[in-house]
Amino acid sequence: MARIDFYVLSQSGEQARQRFACRLAEKAYKLEHTVHIHAGDEATASRMDELLWTFRDGSFVPHNMVVAGGEVPDAPVTVGCDPGFAGSRDLLINLDDAIPACAGAFPRIAELVTSDEDSRQKSRRRFVAYRDEGHELETHNV
Repeated sequence: MARIDFYVLSQSGEQARQRFACRLAEKAYKLEHTVHIHAGDEATASRMDELLWTFRDGSFVPHNMVVAGGEVPDAPVTVGCDPGFAGSRDLLINLDDAIPACAGAFPRIAELVTSDEDSRQKSRRRFVAYRDEGHELETHNV
């Protein structure tokens, strides 16, 4: 079973969620972990690709986009929106409102929750689904 960490952010909005995803990916990369950031759609994946280069002055998070059905790049951090991602990574950062089909292949999953009610409701559904599958759950208020 995977360990699922729910990071409950004090800010609202998708931009806060995406910026925290960048910080989390950077931290994991510096600890020599491999990461896949799963976006809900191509526009969000492209935004994350751009944001990983610009979210903080001096940051460096080597990453590549994953194209649906394409080969998985060797980069330590990958970004994509294919729910059937078939790469092997240490951490999945989920930016989708649903649990992607590939989630079962990861030993750790990070779910990011903003302070707006819609985000909280969707995260509660994911929390219940993970709990019902028997995963180890942790909640962090940040």
